[in-house]
Amino acid sequence: MLESLQNEQVKFVASLQRRKVRDETQLYVIEGWRFVEEAVHRNAPLKKVYVSSKRNPSDWESLREGLLARNIPFEETDDRVLRKMCSTEEPQGILAVVQQIKYTWEDVVLDKGSVFLILDGVQDPGNLGTILRTALAAGVRYICLTSGTVDVYNPKVLRSTMGAIFSLVILSNLSPDDVLVFCQEKGLRVFMGDTKGRVLYQANLKNGPLALLVGNEGNGPSRSFRNADVERVTIPMAQSVESLNVAMAAGILLYEIVRQRDFL
Repeated sequence: MLESLQNEQVKFVASLQRRKVRDETQLYVIEGWRFVEEAVHRNAPLKKVYVSSKRNPSDWESLREGLLARNIPFEETDDRVLRKMCSTEEPQGILAVVQQIKYTWEDVVLDKGSVFLILDGVQDPGNLGTILRTALAAGVRYICLTSGTVDVYNPKVLRSTMGAIFSLVILSNLSPDDVLVFCQEKGLRVFMGDTKGRVLYQANLKNGPLALLVGNEGNGPSRSFRNADVERVTIPMAQSVESLNVAMAAGILLYEIVRQRDFL
């Protein structure tokens, strides 16, 4: 059982709360019973699980069996130690170290029903996590994040995804130009959320694979996308409301595609 705050393993796991260390080691931390259970259920590449020694073994028997079946090591941990390794002030009594998966363009396999989601410079962790979870619910599998977008392995992003991250193919730190080249090569129509675009409900989103672009919370999409040959769509709003939260807007855009294609 881990009991010392000075244990090198404890220090290492705690260091994964910093992006620099996550980038160097290609590892990240998830916290909470539901999150870890979701990771096991979705066959995430778990490296090790740490559980509070105060937790009754009978309370997590099913999870323990799942870990044993997949040969995932786990260890009981003193609560002080667990608190040091966690990012939350009140840990739930369990965390896991997970291997990052680095996807490439070759992993993006599109068919006529695919929606390729482009997130350009989304900076709020809660917004990014919510968008990822909404995208999975709306049938999206492939997502790319341009450079300047918040780290997808940020603890707040991860908590907001509620496990959706394990079922998505996410490409990170891409340049807008590279994304546009990919869309052109694949023959993807690119629809961009824009307050000056045509009304969303008048756009034809039924046919073929398409790309949906959602930009930064304050400034919208970057110049490369604004200058590109894309189709601009806007969500109509009443009462002189100028804009919506980016996660809310992304959800509306995605579910209009769902509505028109009737594939849920």
